[in-house]
Amino acid sequence: MADIAALTRLIEPEAQALGLALVRVKMFGGQSDPTLQIMAERPDTRQLTIDDCADLSRRISDRLDELEAAGRDPIDHAYRLEVSSPGIDRPLTRLQDYDDWKGHEARINLSAPTEDGRKQLTGILAGIDGDTVTIDVRKHREVAVPFAQIADGKLLMTDALIAATVPLSPEGADKIIEVEG
Repeated sequence: MADIAALTRLIEPEAQALGLALVRVKMFGGQSDPTLQIMAERPDTRQLTIDDCADLSRRISDRLDELEAAGRDPIDHAYRLEVSSPGIDRPLTRLQDYDDWKGHEARINLSAPTEDGRKQLTGILAGIDGDTVTIDVRKHREVAVPFAQIADGKLLMTDALIAATVPLSPEGADKIIEVEG
């Protein structure tokens, strides 16, 4: 199994060198179709162009190839490298994401249930206070949870979210670039 924290430490400087913010590094697909997924964005637009994806993919591939040639391959098996934007219904991976996207609908899965037994919260993000995320849960109330208790979260597709994330340009939106590692 790949060490995601170590991979993140390797990949983040490559993204930053291109002026990109790393959103997520994730390994999925098990042994049958292992995929290293990298999500990044431009901090000023919260988007990523196809050229950004290609540039980041090349930098990451080159870096991982260097490590493999030196006998320090962080992933000891074949895998697919996938570089993409987080998309409209993006994952919320950083504390700041919960404040940046306040006012939008999200689903948050918790690592432990709240006092009233909920492990999943769906509602409108109300923002952050320190390291606590608040969400206005539909037909319930506002619930505040420590960021450390959030297993994962993502925005939900709504008309308001679509309006807030109009793409810079649709050019290249139908192209997929995959690089085998």
